[in-house]
Amino acid sequence: MWICGRTSRSALLLQLHLLLLATIFLEYVCASNYIKMFAGQQAPPDPCYDGKARRCIPDFVNAAFGKEVVASSTCGSPPSRYCTSNSDKEGKVIRNCFICDANHPKRRHHTGYLTDLNNPNNVTCWMSEPFVQYPKNVTLKLALNKKYELTYISLQFCSARPDSMAIYKSVDYGKTWIPFQYYSSECKKMYSKNAVAVVTKANEQEALCTEAYSNIDPLSGARVAFSTLEGRPSAYDFDNSPVLQDWVTATDIMIVFNKLNTYGDEEKDEAGARESYYYALSDFAVGGRCKCNGHASRCIPNRDGRLMCDCKHNTAGYDCEKCKPFHYDRPWARATSRDANECVACNCNLHARQCRFNMELYQLSGYKSGGVCLRCRHNTAGRNCHYCKEGFYRDRSKAMSHRKACKACDCHPVGALGKTCNQTTGQCPCKDGVTGLTCNRCAKGYQQSKSPIAPCIKIPKPTTTRPQPKPSGDGGCRKCKKRSRRLNIKKFCKRDFAIQAQVVSREKVEDWVKFTINVISFYKQSRGDRTRRGETYLWVPKKDLKCKCPKIRLSQRYLIVGKLKRNGNRSGYIVDRTSIVIRWKDKWQRRLRRFVKHERRGKCRK
Repeated sequence: MWICGRTSRSALLLQLHLLLLATIFLEYVCASNYIKMFAGQQAPPDPCYDGKARRCIPDFVNAAFGKEVVASSTCGSPPSRYCTSNSDKEGKVIRNCFICDANHPKRRHHTGYLTDLNNPNNVTCWMSEPFVQYPKNVTLKLALNKKYELTYISLQFCSARPDSMAIYKSVDYGKTWIPFQYYSSECKKMYSKNAVAVVTKANEQEALCTEAYSNIDPLSGARVAFSTLEGRPSAYDFDNSPVLQDWVTATDIMIVFNKLNTYGDEEKDEAGARESYYYALSDFAVGGRCKCNGHASRCIPNRDGRLMCDCKHNTAGYDCEKCKPFHYDRPWARATSRDANECVACNCNLHARQCRFNMELYQLSGYKSGGVCLRCRHNTAGRNCHYCKEGFYRDRSKAMSHRKACKACDCHPVGALGKTCNQTTGQCPCKDGVTGLTCNRCAKGYQQSKSPIAPCIKIPKPTTTRPQPKPSGDGGCRKCKKRSRRLNIKKFCKRDFAIQAQVVSREKVEDWVKFTINVISFYKQSRGDRTRRGETYLWVPKKDLKCKCPKIRLSQRYLIVGKLKRNGNRSGYIVDRTSIVIRWKDKWQRRLRRFVKHERRGKCRK
């Protein structure tokens, strides 16, 4: 409202109120459309997953639609005459003849008409050259350019159905051909097949021949449809029948027309008789699904334009026929309605990028895990990169998947007997009188020397009396001493166990001396021996130890070879004057490995 050229205050407030309501309304509409816009962009649910992996298959399609068909004979190159036959009211045959010309737009009968949209109101047909008669054949080849699982093959004829024809398939992109089905009025004569045949589970991949179509007027029913699973016993259990899965699989289809149905007209001397007989089709349809083995819901073109499955369930390949890299913990399998058979990644604790499948390990695990990691990194080793390699030990403060889970042994170059430590504790093998995790200090009762061979020597004790000479009554000590320091393959084969161990402590128990030892390696172990790496006990008779048979010192590593003996309920090993106890040397590793191989090959029994 305008008064004297000015806006009244109430009118101005009304306009502002209306403007505010309009703004709120526009914001609501825009927000709704904005939300709807993003709701429309949300991806539809994946058919291959429903909370967990499930079987999925591509849509059923006409795999032949729009694809090129190659014919061995097509009329019109050069131009040729063909005729159609009809009967008048009096039953007289009337022939109408035409020209087939590949260069004329209205007189062409090329193969593109076979796989285009079939319109019954405007039928377009491919046609062969007239009267290509037996023994000459006419073939149609259709390349699907990918493996399909076929349900049917349908041929819609523009002419009379042929007397004899065959359908073939290829599974190697046209290199070889396998018969699918035969049709003939004389199956035995044309294809050496019985017209009446029973399909059993033993011959489910056998092509049959039927004469049923020949008993019907070939002009009245001009469609031939072949069902790939009809009459096959395992069709109702298709998921569990690899034979039928292979039977319906094809990459190419070939139709071979062997003989025209002419009713003897070729013998008549009538104009246009021979030109009235030819092979002609209006539609060539192949119904099936893109073969993805239950691991994809669609097929898409790759970068090269080739059709391939959009694989899920950690599978790969044009047909999802294998597991994708690093997913080899269990074997690939086709998905079923019960189990999607998803490929599983190998467990390498983040220390490997490659792995392989081992069937023997898979069976031993109860069909749970068969992956073996390759080229473990970060100083790890093992099937799952689950322990530290030689020269390193486990850092318990870090998870096994940590890249620094394994630490270097760092054994002292003078105090240690070698560079390899215990992979669990990190304890280095120390020389006599040396102690510490890395063998970097002298033990109690020892003092440092200047010798790199014996860096720690025992502190001498002051004596006031003259030491008594050792008795020499036991004549077996010397002989035992020599025997206990020698090991050959013959002795190795006759013993029950062979271990490398370090002596930790010593105590006297009645007539025995009990040594606590740390078992480092096993080279031989009998079935009854359940000892594992780590601490156990070594029992030695006092009388044998007194004769230094065997001779054992604390903190030293020894190779111990002997036979299993019982000592009441005491656990561990028993050694005496007949056992072999030798101070350990790293150079013996190679010899012992050779002994182990010798035994595994069964040569110890000879």
